[in-house]
Amino acid sequence: MKRIVILIVSVLISLTVNAQNYTQKYNGLLERTEFYDSYGHLVGWAKYNSLLERLEYYDSYGKMIKYEQRNSLLDRKETKDTYGNTQSTRSYNSLLDREEVKDDYGRVIGYRKWNDLLDRYDVFDSNGRQIGYYKYNSLLGRWEYFSR
Repeated sequence: MKRIVILIVSVLISLTVNAQNYTQKYNGLLERTEFYDSYGHLVGWAKYNSLLERLEYYDSYGKMIKYEQRNSLLDRKETKDTYGNTQSTRSYNSLLDREEVKDDYGRVIGYRKWNDLLDRYDVFDSNGRQIGYYKYNSLLGRWEYFSR
């Protein structure tokens, strides 16, 4: 009985210690960027639509969930849902030297900043707490996201 309890506790601890990591990998055959969870399961993909000049995001079942399009007039990228409603905008803030993500009301909901020391993009929430980072894996040739 004691062994079973120790086994269950050790499994639970190992599951909570391992944070969910996401990997993005470019699939040259299908010409899309695929997103995988830490178990190697496909959770979605993104593909550029050259006809509409936008990047479209799909879930693992092939349903479009959002798209990202460049707004050259306002010099930003806008993320919209499938109905065309703006969800967020992304633009570079040269004063603070970071790329900010804002909600549809213009409030900063997060940002990412390049970390020269660690050669990665650190990702922060609206309160300035680091929630993860993007790091390029040169061995596998892809960007990987690690959450905290």
